[in-house]
Amino acid sequence: MSLLQRFIGRGRTEEAVLVEHLTALQSALARCKDVATRWKRMRRDLMAALAALMLALGFVLGVYSGPLKQAITDFLTPPSATGSARDADSGYAAYEKGNYETALKLLLPLAEQGDTRAQSTLGLLYYRGRGVREDHAEALKWFRLAASRGNAVAEFTLGVMYAEGQGVPQDNDEAAKWYRLAADQGHPQAQYNLGLWYAKGDGGSPDNVRAHMWFNLAAAHFPASDSRNRTAAVTSRDAVAHNMTSDQIAEAQRLAREWKPK
Repeated sequence: MSLLQRFIGRGRTEEAVLVEHLTALQSALARCKDVATRWKRMRRDLMAALAALMLALGFVLGVYSGPLKQAITDFLTPPSATGSARDADSGYAAYEKGNYETALKLLLPLAEQGDTRAQSTLGLLYYRGRGVREDHAEALKWFRLAASRGNAVAEFTLGVMYAEGQGVPQDNDEAAKWYRLAADQGHPQAQYNLGLWYAKGDGGSPDNVRAHMWFNLAAAHFPASDSRNRTAAVTSRDAVAHNMTSDQIAEAQRLAREWKPK
């Protein structure tokens, strides 16, 4: 066989191999396309079945249709939606560590979306000038948003701002209103401040029974690790008790026992 014939034969062999590889690739692509099509069809069918199940259960259970709808929505939510939760955890961790600029960057988007804890934390950053310039007007904005939805930290700090006239006209009655809202949720510092408000008679005349009650509750709710504030609450309660009759002390203790967080 001549050299030219051998070269042509080898060329045809390589061409056949390439054709074989190309055919195999085309078959693999076709299989992938078929799998993708079937998965898309299965996902559509699954969503339709879940929607039908939700409607059926909602018809039977009535008021539970809302939670069921939310559960199905959560089921269909992509895993990436948990990113905001990770940002929140990282933001609060940064705040606790004193990395205030990082906390602001991570928590601002959450606060703008209506997260009350993020809103109250932003309020604290502006109120104390941490990571940003101190700005009581901006702090008030975030505290009001969080307090409007029952955030105890925001309610308590609004009380402080009204008591001290920080960014707002000084107003003891308005301070007591916000202290009370936070105290009713079990916020110990708000309970202590409310006790002081009653003891000093900032609303008119002193009310030792109410003062004793709130000091007592504050002493019970401050964590054991916060010995300084617990001691202050106990000392204030005992100081008020010196000006009370035994019946008044018994009444204050009864009110404290019967108190329940709202």
